[in-house]
Amino acid sequence: MSVLDNFESFKSFLGDRMNQAEGQGMNHSAVNEVAYEIGDYLSKNVEAKNDQEAVLRELWNVADEKEQHAIANMMVKLVQNDKPQS
Repeated sequence: MSVLDNFESFKSFLGDRMNQAEGQGMNHSAVNEVAYEIGDYLSKNVEAKNDQEAVLRELWNVADEKEQHAIANMMVKLVQNDKPQS
């Protein structure tokens, strides 16, 4: 099963990558920039596997660069909000 088959596994995957980046000392703006680059790559090269990813892809494709950065920042926040509280 691909990480893209299920939106929850997709968010979990993104959360894991974000935790790794933060653990290696990457600051918040760098994490957001990586999220933007991932979003751009996915929209151009990876077919959506579920409805949520299809909506994100459509939003990304109609957005200008500033709006795409906002989408990426919101995805980072979404993943951060899904983190279990310690």
